[in-house]
Amino acid sequence: MNNKMKKVVVPALLLSSTVLLAACGSGDKKSSSGENGSTYNYVYTTDINSLDYTFSARNTNSDHFTNFVDGLFENDQYGNLKPALAKSWEVSEDGLTYTYHLRKGVKWVDNEGNDYDEVRAQDFVTALKHAVEVKSEMLYVVQGSIKGLDDYIKGNTKDFASVGVKAVDDYTLQYTLVKPETFWNSKLTYGIMYPINEEFLKSKGKDFGQPSADSILYNGAYILANNTAKSVIEYRKNDSYWDKKHVYIDNVKFTYYDGSNPDSLFKEFDQGNYSMARVFPNSGGYKDVEAKYGDNVFYSQPMGTTYNVTFNLDRQSYNATSKKTDQEKADTKKAILNKNFRLAMEFALNKADYLAQNVGKSGSEKGIRNILTPSEFVMVGDKTYGEVVQEKLRALDPETFGDVKLADGQEGWYNVDKAKALFAKAKSELEAQGVKFPIHLDLPQAETSEMLVNQAKSLKHSVESALGSDNVVIDIKLLNDDAYNAATYQATTAAAQDFDISTASGWGPDYQDPSSYLDIYDSRTGAQLQNLGLEPSEIAKDNPSAAVVKEIGLTEYDALLDKADAITANDQIEKRYEAYADAEAWLAANALQIPVQAFGATPRVSKEVPFTRQFSWVGLANQKYKNLKLQGDAVTTKQYDKALKDWEAKKVETAKDNTSNQK
Repeated sequence: MNNKMKKVVVPALLLSSTVLLAACGSGDKKSSSGENGSTYNYVYTTDINSLDYTFSARNTNSDHFTNFVDGLFENDQYGNLKPALAKSWEVSEDGLTYTYHLRKGVKWVDNEGNDYDEVRAQDFVTALKHAVEVKSEMLYVVQGSIKGLDDYIKGNTKDFASVGVKAVDDYTLQYTLVKPETFWNSKLTYGIMYPINEEFLKSKGKDFGQPSADSILYNGAYILANNTAKSVIEYRKNDSYWDKKHVYIDNVKFTYYDGSNPDSLFKEFDQGNYSMARVFPNSGGYKDVEAKYGDNVFYSQPMGTTYNVTFNLDRQSYNATSKKTDQEKADTKKAILNKNFRLAMEFALNKADYLAQNVGKSGSEKGIRNILTPSEFVMVGDKTYGEVVQEKLRALDPETFGDVKLADGQEGWYNVDKAKALFAKAKSELEAQGVKFPIHLDLPQAETSEMLVNQAKSLKHSVESALGSDNVVIDIKLLNDDAYNAATYQATTAAAQDFDISTASGWGPDYQDPSSYLDIYDSRTGAQLQNLGLEPSEIAKDNPSAAVVKEIGLTEYDALLDKADAITANDQIEKRYEAYADAEAWLAANALQIPVQAFGATPRVSKEVPFTRQFSWVGLANQKYKNLKLQGDAVTTKQYDKALKDWEAKKVETAKDNTSNQK
């Protein structure tokens, strides 16, 4: 399973479930040496559709362009922020002005590796202005942060000079914020805050960022060498890269994979061609994995991206449906808008069985996620964030939520008796509105992936078994990849979301604060509101979603977000997290979406040296190939477990406030 989703996301990482098989890396036999000159191959499932890193929020694009362009910061392998293009920086006493001093001599090169220009402070100004002009999918990350940016985006001001980004000189860049953000620097690891050379941008015009190698300039570790749709994506090392001593792999190759033959991944690994492969305990070929690599299988870590079951609260498109009448459509919509119906669905979903279709029964609980924001994402005093949310959720309704558990890695919601009781309430309420049963829920799924289809069948079985197929029927709609993506992951408006429920998206955080998760469902600006079939009120004209927003009470959630966001002082950070826990508890209690699983926690065999990749809960660090090393033999389970223990200890030891490079 790939990240990040993301966030949307990760998008923030907006993630397709068709990439659940990602992180299945590969390398030719030379790559096994671990020496410079190695090649790392990879399996990809969705084509690049944009290289405009200031525009795209899709992880199927950002997984690639984060290797081509650097920003001001990056992460080390322990998750700490470290300077990239920013050599040093300082923050004003009021926490509003950040001044960055750039490295000198960092080169822009074209796709042939020819020097084009030097990276300068003005490139960051150019990039942000361009992001506004192309209506970036990532604007939400910084729109409310940078002084004057919101007014400029909305047209209240016309002069971009009024926006709080300034090139003081060629190597000094300054951002002025609306209010203090202790997590501001973590936002600078995303593409929307990467630089663009103005001369090159003008020369390309509308062709800038198209999915071709010559549409962008490169200042990162790699250059795009080949991009052929549904075939191959290749990188080569950037010989002019400012930090090339930390680039250990010369070439990266991704081959298109439709998910139809999972066992082929291990077979290629076994033949010495792949340096990593997801393995599938439920597959017919797993006996070969156990026979040859029984001491080498390990589970990857759960990461920040949360995948969910999404409800379409205001469905408009019916290209893929089993419904035959308008009455059936109307009844389904009324059911989905009923909170008790949604909660009954959540308590009826056996997440462990669902995940077992992917990772096997023995590892089925490792990747379970029970709330949108990971339980251990931040600490609130000596409690995890999830523990605080759990207390607040139980206080909202002790009868319904008294025994719900929100920590990762356990079945926290599944309760058939409670599902039946909630459904009985919902049915009574809906029958009073004239609704006829059973309710039919269209669930689209990619027909080429056996594992994803099996997960859909598992969802259908657990819901129908708990609630009764005379009450609820899950209609699995098997679609080809293009139709599936059009109905879900690549749908660009609320009206284009063609499903009743979907497992086709997830969200990864953009910065180290709970708001990075929770703001996605803000009824005014939420970055994933469209996945619920709703349009953000501050973007859509005449607010077509106003009636539904009112019916589900989403403005209550907005108010909780506003209350938390108003707490900005460094010495009130725990109070801020407490306030966001109130919003998270509201979201969980209303079940607008059902968190199911984290990115990661999947079984694999690998020749990647454990924990040499960059790491972060947020941003694009985990998708970078800079720093990654390969070894000759498959990693043993014992080696991985020891490396994990050492990594966890070092992560705690090195955690700090990232002030060591401030002047």
